[in-house]
Amino acid sequence: MSKLDLAIVLAAGEGTRMKSSRAKVLHEIAGRSLLGHVLHALSPLEAKEIRVVVGAAKDEVTNHLAQISPNSKTVLQEVRGGTGHATKLALQDFSGTGAVLVCAGDTPLLTGQTLLNLITAHQSSGASATVLTAEMLDPSGYGRIIRDASNNLAQIVEEKDASEQQKQTLEINSGVYVFSAPDLIAALSKLTVNNAQKEEYLTDVIAILKSEGKLVSAFLTEDYTEVFGVNDREQLATCGFLMNARICEALMKSGVTIVDQMSTWIDVTAEIEVDVHIEPGSAIKGNTKIGKSAVIGPRTTLVDSNVGAEAKVFESHCQEAVIGKAAQVGPYTHLRSGTVLSDQVRVGSFVEIKNSLVGSGSKVPHLSYVGDATIGSETNIGAATVFVNYDGVDKHKTVIGDHVRIGSDSMLVAPVTIGDGAYTAAGSVITENVPAGALGIARAKQSNILGWVLKKRKGTKSAEAAAKKEGEK
Repeated sequence: MSKLDLAIVLAAGEGTRMKSSRAKVLHEIAGRSLLGHVLHALSPLEAKEIRVVVGAAKDEVTNHLAQISPNSKTVLQEVRGGTGHATKLALQDFSGTGAVLVCAGDTPLLTGQTLLNLITAHQSSGASATVLTAEMLDPSGYGRIIRDASNNLAQIVEEKDASEQQKQTLEINSGVYVFSAPDLIAALSKLTVNNAQKEEYLTDVIAILKSEGKLVSAFLTEDYTEVFGVNDREQLATCGFLMNARICEALMKSGVTIVDQMSTWIDVTAEIEVDVHIEPGSAIKGNTKIGKSAVIGPRTTLVDSNVGAEAKVFESHCQEAVIGKAAQVGPYTHLRSGTVLSDQVRVGSFVEIKNSLVGSGSKVPHLSYVGDATIGSETNIGAATVFVNYDGVDKHKTVIGDHVRIGSDSMLVAPVTIGDGAYTAAGSVITENVPAGALGIARAKQSNILGWVLKKRKGTKSAEAAAKKEGEK
């Protein structure tokens, strides 16, 4: 276990290249904000304290932190004066003497294991500071790691201050450091703004420590993608793609079949059990849970939903819904918030359900709307049935019993109750309760006006067909 006194997350930047009204660190990939991913990576370190430096959109970021990491302390950087200045602010009133980790809030691919390895290397070497580095094929935009003739860390040069020769270096500074707290605090007091940005660079601490003869080391990570930062929408998409690939790979190794991970998007917060089969074009978002041997997709979106074992959900959109064991949903089904489908329920084409409980073995197969209802077990809802739940002011409830047969094109005007074993005739508008075992009929008697087409629609194809039929008699 690491002995980490403090973790500092730098999250005060404007993020102007995002071209967004939202703070950069609040943009999301795989179901978490960028800042949320970084804080998740910090969790295995068990730091005694976490301090997050905020600035741009400070209220928005602070509120988000209160939700995802309530024990973290926020530090305000009112004027953005560089990473060194931000670290200074974060260390005010800090009295620890152990290790201090500093990282950026826009590196969502960092893993807890890499950070643990970094801290272990730092502590075993006895260094005053250790820098996490990576080798990139295209290091553009990153500070470069310059090594001496003995291959030891000589200095870190920001790209704007680097010479053309230094820019050819592939090893980059990740922006993740571990320091000895007393050495860091002392070096920060010596920072200047003699650089292109006129800011206090945290990287200059490395040069100060080396000039004082202190040991500074570099720890090269094996996976350079972990240190990818996000400065614009393109980089956000790249990190999202890489995170999704990481999630899919882990799931497939755990026994989940993903037919096409290129078109399947799964949030890191989802829980998927063994032998689940996911078809192309599916998105599994939020706190969705999927039980053993369920089949999802193709082209299905699940948001904060629970899917039971052996259920099948295809060509459908489900949000905050519960789908029971061996239930079948789709195609073209929309399950809205509050929907609970019991075991072996069948919900089919162009059906929308919200805030309703459907009992075990019941069916809503075609072209229907079910809202604010309770449906018993082994009941069948005929095609084109509408649960008329809204009177223009309030929502009302419909209760349907077990083994009920609702005729096609029925309008069930809530509040209304259909008793166990009852039927409604097709085309009925049911406004009163139907007792158990009764047949509810609510429609006018049909009348046929003979000869109407020949009189009122002369010259039409219909009139010609009718006249021809009359002539055959």
